[in-house]
Amino acid sequence: MTDREKQVLTKVPAVTLGFWLIKILATTFGETAGDTVSMSMNLGYLVGTAIFAAVLAMLIVWQIRARAFHPFLYWATIIASTTAGTTMADFATRSLGIGYPGGSLLLLGAVLASLAVWHRVLGSISIRSVHEPRAELYYWLTITFSQTLGTALGDWIADGPLGYLGSAIIFGALLALLAIAYYRTAISHVALFWAAFILTRPLGAVVGDFLDKPLDHGGLALSRAGASAVLAIAIVTLILALPQRAAAAHSDCTN
Repeated sequence: MTDREKQVLTKVPAVTLGFWLIKILATTFGETAGDTVSMSMNLGYLVGTAIFAAVLAMLIVWQIRARAFHPFLYWATIIASTTAGTTMADFATRSLGIGYPGGSLLLLGAVLASLAVWHRVLGSISIRSVHEPRAELYYWLTITFSQTLGTALGDWIADGPLGYLGSAIIFGALLALLAIAYYRTAISHVALFWAAFILTRPLGAVVGDFLDKPLDHGGLALSRAGASAVLAIAIVTLILALPQRAAAAHSDCTN
């Protein structure tokens, strides 16, 4: 297979500013949509997880079978992973009673283990290696763990004295530091990508909670379904308005 053929088969987007904007909106949507199903519709965390996990599995199969990068399919899969991550994290930290610290540490271990096994088996965890089924499976497994971790971490920090807005500022500042490190240091771009990818999830989680939580809990008390609808429109608009192209194959960098 030629490099040109592998470029065509790469099914993840190039990492641009537009990528990060859509990712943050998608994680925020995942928080409000997940809470809509598990809380507003009173289906509970376990049923919500089953619903979103089934949708996620279907989309991952579709994504793997696709012959090229399709923006709407990719972002639909990301959204499914973040909504499933919301209900899975809530089920683990609340229904199972292991709490935010326990859930965050457990899920951090799962993310690191997924990345370690992926690297050991295929030799690279760069998104530019995601052009064959095994790499795609590791990619989506790692993403799902990271989305779940981000939910637990965001809830843990926001539950403290910082609240939703304070937590959003903290996570936003950490992302800014990672961006500076990307351009000003020799730290692995692959490592910085995954760190940033993980941190966008707690940022989205606390922003989503800020939108729909009650006023006496520091939120705006907006309708979860309404907030989800607005976020969905914003995501679709950005996908259509911003260039969406596949990442180049075979590189140690992520953009």
